[in-house]
Amino acid sequence: MSGKLKRKGIANPEDDDVVVESPFVDPNDPMAAFLPKSFGKQAVAKSAPQHDKMKRAERVASPPKTLPLDDDDRPSKRDSDSDDDDDDDDDDDSEDEEEEYPTTHELIVKDHTKSVTSVSLDPSGMRMITSSHDSLLKLYDFTAMASNHLHSFKTIEPREGHLIHHSEFSINGENILVIPSCAQAKVFDRDGYEVVEFVKGDQYLRDMNNTKGHVSEVLSGTWHPTDRNLLVTCSSDSTVRVWDVNQKRQQKDVIVVKSRTAKGGRTRVMCVKWDDPSQGGKKLLAAGAQDGGLTLWGGDGPFNRPMATVEEAHEKEVGVSGVAFSKDGNLVVSRGLDGTVKSWDTRKFKKPIMTRTDLPSASQNTTISFSPDSSTVLTSDSAGNLHFLSPATLRSEKVLPITPSVPVISSLWHPRLNQIFTTSSDSTVKILYSPNISTRGALTILSNPLKKRHVDDDPNLTTDIATGMNADAIYLPNAVLPTKSKSLAQASAMANAYKPFKPHTTPFAKSTPDEEHIRKNVALSGMRDEDPREALLKYAEKAKNDPMFTGAWRETQPVTIYSNERDEEEEEEEERNKRQRRF
Repeated sequence: MSGKLKRKGIANPEDDDVVVESPFVDPNDPMAAFLPKSFGKQAVAKSAPQHDKMKRAERVASPPKTLPLDDDDRPSKRDSDSDDDDDDDDDDDSEDEEEEYPTTHELIVKDHTKSVTSVSLDPSGMRMITSSHDSLLKLYDFTAMASNHLHSFKTIEPREGHLIHHSEFSINGENILVIPSCAQAKVFDRDGYEVVEFVKGDQYLRDMNNTKGHVSEVLSGTWHPTDRNLLVTCSSDSTVRVWDVNQKRQQKDVIVVKSRTAKGGRTRVMCVKWDDPSQGGKKLLAAGAQDGGLTLWGGDGPFNRPMATVEEAHEKEVGVSGVAFSKDGNLVVSRGLDGTVKSWDTRKFKKPIMTRTDLPSASQNTTISFSPDSSTVLTSDSAGNLHFLSPATLRSEKVLPITPSVPVISSLWHPRLNQIFTTSSDSTVKILYSPNISTRGALTILSNPLKKRHVDDDPNLTTDIATGMNADAIYLPNAVLPTKSKSLAQASAMANAYKPFKPHTTPFAKSTPDEEHIRKNVALSGMRDEDPREALLKYAEKAKNDPMFTGAWRETQPVTIYSNERDEEEEEEEERNKRQRRF
């Protein structure tokens, strides 16, 4: 019975495996080499050597030294006597830590030339965008990348010569919000084509409520958490504006942030964040300004008056670089450029719950964010460390060195990939992951086959004439560059050897055609040397005697009579001349 089940490819109740029968072809048949051995998509096994290369060499203990130890955590004499038991406990703690944070391995992407200000991924986690101070926006597709090809598939310069503060995918991953250092924000689609550029306001109007757009540099922005067509931007003109992608000529709502401490009542609004009601939030909108103030509005409007305001929440003239909401919307954390991180209760938005003051920041784009389950707060410092903070106490549960002595600017924990993305001032983007608890993303890149280099990618075979040209290379006329080692005459001779052949000049080409032959055999050739006016006057008498077009009105044609009367001024002038002659 079991033999029959195996031949038909049916699972045997007594066996756990399913035996799939192969095609009915003799192994000695030549066609056997061309037939597939199995059908369906085969799972790609993870490459252990690849992950071993990406493993982080250094680890930092999660609790800092300043935290007090409980009685259970203090070492006893019995524990000190058994070294083996201590080693086993440490191994168990490290394994639990690795499972909690996906930071055991890292993948480095260095495609920019200056500081990378932001990183964002679409909800599916298949595409990534990065913006930098080199004025470039780069788009990455993880399915098209490999471990030896960590490059973007498209590079955009949204505004020539303007650095980019922020870029972010929309909630559906179809559009990208780009904030260059100018008064106009832009929206691109996921393939890098411009969709809309919002209008610039009238900079000569004093009341910002009457302008149709920002009048000075836009500093940050974000998408609405539930409406894919809405977004919000904040600017140095002391306004927060809500935009609709389908209406680029004027903002949907404008919020003027009034400061009591800044001169003229205006301040730079540096960050803005929407609360996510789909995750249980309270539909709030928060903004942080350079005067250190934090403001809350109702996320759906109206925005005439704020719900709550805290003046000088952070140090004045330094500003707030980031703000984030927890999953339930009850907790708000703010990141100041004065090196502080503060947590606030949205129900009693007057004083901070907790404050931490030992996290210096070196960039106005330094971010702060929650983990996907809001159990951890992510932020960075100017020393190149990534901090995992407890939302209740703001103490560092884990301190991870990313780029020592180089400031880390932004960080993002993607919920679907379970991977952490960081950007630094040394133009690098690092992807932190764990082969055990992470999915796709960096694992997709490492599982892809290596990219093969083309012969034209080798400059030694395509540009250096001295080393010879490869047979597979493509030759372009006048594209061969001379080498510096050769003399100028030899280099020009080598370059001329690849120019296309120019025909020699023949005696026939130097002579002129026979004009008499052209005049006799080519119709109307004499019109080239004929005066057109004289040619028309030949037919003047004939047209007068035998009109072709006005013959029907010959009898009724009116007679043209020209007036013989001269102007009075001319007659008076003639009389004056006659009188002068008489005298």
